[in-house]
Amino acid sequence: MHEIVTLQFGQQANYVGTHYWNTQESYFTYSGEDESPVDHDVSFRAGIGGDGQDTYTPRTLVYDIKGAFGTLRRENALYELQHQDDPTTQHAGSGWSSAAVPFRLPPIEQNSYQRALDEGAQPPVLSPETVRFWSDYNHLFYHPRSIVQLNEYDLNSSLMPFEKFSTGEDLFASLDREHGLLDRDLRPFLEECDQLQGLQILTGLDDAWGGFATKYLERIADDMGKGCRWVFGLQDGQRVARERMMLQLANSAQAVHAINASASLHIPLTSLPAELPSYLNLDPSSKWHTSALQTAVMETITLPARLCNSETGHATFNDLEMPLSNDGKRCIAAASLSLNDPANLEKENENTPHDSRMTNGNTNGFHANKFSQLDMALLPTFSIPSSRSGKPHAFSTISSIRGPWKLPSSPSTPSRYESHFGSHATSLLFPTLSSFPTIFQFSQPEPKKLAIQASLSTSTIVAERIRGLEAAARRLTAVDEREALVDGLATMAEEYEEGWSDGSEDEEDE
Repeated sequence: MHEIVTLQFGQQANYVGTHYWNTQESYFTYSGEDESPVDHDVSFRAGIGGDGQDTYTPRTLVYDIKGAFGTLRRENALYELQHQDDPTTQHAGSGWSSAAVPFRLPPIEQNSYQRALDEGAQPPVLSPETVRFWSDYNHLFYHPRSIVQLNEYDLNSSLMPFEKFSTGEDLFASLDREHGLLDRDLRPFLEECDQLQGLQILTGLDDAWGGFATKYLERIADDMGKGCRWVFGLQDGQRVARERMMLQLANSAQAVHAINASASLHIPLTSLPAELPSYLNLDPSSKWHTSALQTAVMETITLPARLCNSETGHATFNDLEMPLSNDGKRCIAAASLSLNDPANLEKENENTPHDSRMTNGNTNGFHANKFSQLDMALLPTFSIPSSRSGKPHAFSTISSIRGPWKLPSSPSTPSRYESHFGSHATSLLFPTLSSFPTIFQFSQPEPKKLAIQASLSTSTIVAERIRGLEAAARRLTAVDEREALVDGLATMAEEYEEGWSDGSEDEEDE
């Protein structure tokens, strides 16, 4: 079955996760409809609800701190019959001589969008002002085991902010000693899998969730050994005060270094690309907006791993990862994204020959002799400008293509410095649901589905960004951990520099 289990750590991760799971739910087809090209068993698990009915819920663990879940409850319409707690018996045997009097904060009022979903009515249009929590636009029911609230910290607390890498490390260590987090939370989901394809991890990169996630990944590696573990490290790309920017850089340096040892692939994603195409209308202060952009690339690049075996474009995590990793030495991949209205692409293709390779689904072996940049580059800049002159070089690139895009022509004479290129194509478009903000604007009325190209590349640009983190670590890291961190980042950067020449020396020799 090749299942995928998803781990979500923190606010931005859960905003992305909510968009992602809403999209997965939209791929379900029902009686009288064509069979879905997506294999739902990869991402969803079958179970029995509180009333004895069959259920189908995401294979996911959702971690967040107190106050971050909004109106989402562990108990829901599928499971509330078997999860009723009697407050008069909660403290039985605890040494108290009388019944406990529970203290409850006023419940968070459900927004109009969720009320409409519950009533089966047409939901109202959402806006950054009406989306207060990631649960405000959630379409699904989760299994109670999927929801893990960490009560040690409160959302937006000024007294105990959850913002330092070391704070996340310490929290994981404390909870793991007390509860054994993998055995309590993750193992039940893993034991349900017939043939685990891999784990995909969504986590903050520049806050305390980076520390929590890296310790979680280390424990997974210790217990499970090698395997496909894709980490989507989410970074805040907004302009912030200098003090906060320094903290984010220090956190990112530690996270990038630590993740490299445990992840098979790390895809850092900024919330705000440095250059924005004209069709993108993004509010950088809205997590609902920025997570939608990150979801578009994350959901598209992983789509081949969820397609049915019979579908063109189908691939596993291992198939996608192999061309990029260089035997596991290059684990960081830069993500890029382009979008368009499928109708626009169809018009462009009317008078031009269709590339037959698009009908094959899998175009592995097709080469690109130069680094190809799509409309948006989502690799974080880490506030360090590029130090290289000339064009960057990509060692390897994989692409996931959905919709009627035309592939470029293969070069008749391969370059000496040609990189490996592989792509997977499908006709399945990206749905823009009522829960998805209208950040991609092409025409009126807005298209209900979008054509997307998403790519991952290991390139010299990655080395530049790691060198930037190395420089930041020299200034911002405590003396007792500075040397190991700086040396580790320098070693990582070398993997994206060694053995490459831009050809200028050869040209001079000629």
